[in-house]
Amino acid sequence: MNAAAIELAETPTSVQILQKILDTARECVLVVDANMRIANCNVPAAVAFGRDGLEIEGMRLSEVIRDLDLHEAFRTAVTTHAASDVRLELTRVGNRRFDVHVAPIELDGVTHSIGFFYETTQIDRLESIRQEFLSNISHELRTPLTSILAFVETLEDGGIDDKENNLRFLEVIRRNAERMHSLIADILELSLIESGNVSVEMREVRLAVAVQDVVAALSAKTATRNITLKNEVPDGVVISADIVRLEQMLTNLIDNAIKFNREGGTVTVSFDQADGKDTIRVADTGEGILPEHIDRIFERFYRTDRARSREIGGTGLGLAIVKHLAKLHGGEVSVNSILGQGTTFSIVLPSLAA
Repeated sequence: MNAAAIELAETPTSVQILQKILDTARECVLVVDANMRIANCNVPAAVAFGRDGLEIEGMRLSEVIRDLDLHEAFRTAVTTHAASDVRLELTRVGNRRFDVHVAPIELDGVTHSIGFFYETTQIDRLESIRQEFLSNISHELRTPLTSILAFVETLEDGGIDDKENNLRFLEVIRRNAERMHSLIADILELSLIESGNVSVEMREVRLAVAVQDVVAALSAKTATRNITLKNEVPDGVVISADIVRLEQMLTNLIDNAIKFNREGGTVTVSFDQADGKDTIRVADTGEGILPEHIDRIFERFYRTDRARSREIGGTGLGLAIVKHLAKLHGGEVSVNSILGQGTTFSIVLPSLAA
């Protein structure tokens, strides 16, 4: 073989060069020929679109991705040399979403089409969360604000001279202002926690004493609804926690158990230790939570019964705060509920003995 032939043999083709480029890309990339078969792909595309480990190169595009708009975009790129953009949603691979840019490309003198799949699943999810948060926060602030403005107008229109009702009007204004204050405080608190600007100062805490302090602080609420609060944590129990954040978690869970309990029901706080874990349980005797709500119960503003939740108060952020504070402690929070019997929230923390 002469030198020219050797040099020619060593010269990579445009297909080989393209494949090397594709292998460096993080996005999924597919190259499709005029017969709508996949000529080249990179590893991310093979993982995302392949089934059961099958090689997708050489397969028809319709066998790999069933989407008419996508097929038309690849066909148009080959036949008319026009680029286009497509929105793709794949339910088969876990509801993944992509913005796809498809354009013509010449490979060794033959026209192909190349598609770049930019995954937007996470961005779309965050945008959905943002929109839901804004919708919820505007509603939660509008409700008490509307009440405040209505009663202020009533006082301005002569209600201030109504000796029988003016103090009641002011009480309604104060109560709704406190509701707005609590909501804003919880939003700021949750924002600080989620941004990593809150730290925990771990030290030994006598759990029974901490629980009793929270029980005493909530005694007025239990008396109003005739709820019995039981502290069944043994006196000698010592755990590792940030006392302020621990009391915050306990307050949110116990207050929640009081609100959603039956009239005359019971709230029980207990403790057990196993496998190097300390578990604090807050159990109520309420109606329980429907199974479809369990997975979302710790989301911001998520309520299983919106009408009742607004009636009895609360910001809808308490359980989300508990979840994040438990993580800061290196632990987690979970829920177990039986309809008609009650609900138990469990805070699981690393044990001192671990």
